[in-house]
Amino acid sequence: MHEMSIAEGIVQTLEEQASVQGYTRVKRVWLEIGPLAAVEQESLRFCFDAVTRGTLAEHARLDIIELPGEAWCLACAATVPITQRYDSCSKCGSYQLQVTRGDELRIKELEVE
Repeated sequence: MHEMSIAEGIVQTLEEQASVQGYTRVKRVWLEIGPLAAVEQESLRFCFDAVTRGTLAEHARLDIIELPGEAWCLACAATVPITQRYDSCSKCGSYQLQVTRGDELRIKELEVE
C-alpha cells in the first residue's frame, strides 16, 4: 500500500513548511490528484488519518480535488481526454499518446493556524 508512504510524505512536508512558515496547526489540506497518479483515494484518506495522529495535522480535514487526464496525440496532434495510461486517441484511434495532464499528486492549499 503505497498510500501510506504518500501520507507520510505529506505530513513530512507539512512539518517542514511549519518550521519555515511559522504555523503550529494544520486544519485542512487540499490535494490535487489526477487519475493517472495511481492513488486509491479512500486508502489515502485512511492512511492520512493514521499518520497524522500526534502531529500538527491531527484532526485535519483532507479534501481531494480530482483532476482530469489529458494527452497529446502524436499521430493527429489533438489534445484528448484520457482516464488511464495506454488509452487510445478518441479522435483517430492511435495509441501514440503523450500524457500532458492527470498524473499530478500535489498539495494545492492549506488552512493553518
